[in-house]
Amino acid sequence: MKTSLAIGLMSGSSLDGIDIALVHFTSDNGHYTYNIIEAETLPYPELWQQRLANAFLSEPEDLGPLDKDYGAYLGQRISEFIKRHHVKPDFVASHGHTIFHKPEQRYTLQIGDGKALADACGVLTVNDFRTEDVTKGGQGAPLVPIGDKLLFSDYDICLNIGGIANLSNELDGQRIAYDICIANQALNWLAQREGLAYDKDGLIAQRGKINETLLKRLDDNIFFQQAPPKSLGREFFETYQKQTLEAYDTADAMATFVEHIAQQIGQATGQLPEGKMLVTGGGAHNKYLVDRIQQHTQHQVVVPDSQTVDYKEALIFALLGLLRLEGRVNVLCSVTGAPSDSCSGKIWIP
Repeated sequence: MKTSLAIGLMSGSSLDGIDIALVHFTSDNGHYTYNIIEAETLPYPELWQQRLANAFLSEPEDLGPLDKDYGAYLGQRISEFIKRHHVKPDFVASHGHTIFHKPEQRYTLQIGDGKALADACGVLTVNDFRTEDVTKGGQGAPLVPIGDKLLFSDYDICLNIGGIANLSNELDGQRIAYDICIANQALNWLAQREGLAYDKDGLIAQRGKINETLLKRLDDNIFFQQAPPKSLGREFFETYQKQTLEAYDTADAMATFVEHIAQQIGQATGQLPEGKMLVTGGGAHNKYLVDRIQQHTQHQVVVPDSQTVDYKEALIFALLGLLRLEGRVNVLCSVTGAPSDSCSGKIWIP
């Protein structure tokens, strides 16, 4: 039996901040248990929020310096976290922040230079978990399903509602997972039109009316007809949905987009045997959205404690780092469509 103290780091496409989880793992011949000791979300200062939001439009020569700057920024935040909690982690595992995700072109970019991060915090660091799978021809996403399989197997379906909504479940002894639709990327962007960071409890959406024309336009994209494996990046929202939403009243657009999310989740889970569906990610706090999802699915929707809701992805990236250091599979080809599983991630020694 082995124990490890790890820091998992996650920055989602909704740009609400950096999730940090300090996790104690116990591993015994491939069986893992965990305890989240400390967890925090560090909101981005306005400068970094703008740099990350605009990186999608950056010239290629600007991305290298941004990558290193962001890695150093993450490392500084980790160093402060370590000092604040008086801990000595064995390693840091960082997702980075996704700027481009184009697996059909065998290209994905998560910035947050691993060497700069490790040097800034002084801790062995694992990052870049997606590239190997994408290079093989896989989607490179979702990555969380290995954690669903190893840590949350009591649930029939694991649904995460972050910037993008995705699910995972077991099918014929294999883990299947894929992205369903854009979620908090759109809802948070709409809330910001009202001067708010997000739509607390879905109150804005509840004020609005579902616009059937808009709903049809949102649903009318070939992505929703494609069979998995499939994944989404921020460019899907920026390219296909943002301009469409701009023409509508905020409350009506919010109500309609919530319905779009709920319906797409209902369709994605409609063919699966009835059971318990664990719902995590920022969207799990949106009571109206959760109610609409329950209306569109036959599964029992379970929203766990707030720590699991908020830090499940950071927890699982810590697990991905542990699996990489142990030389075990951490990216499943049954999820990504690659020809083989991977033990993925780059290791950086400060």
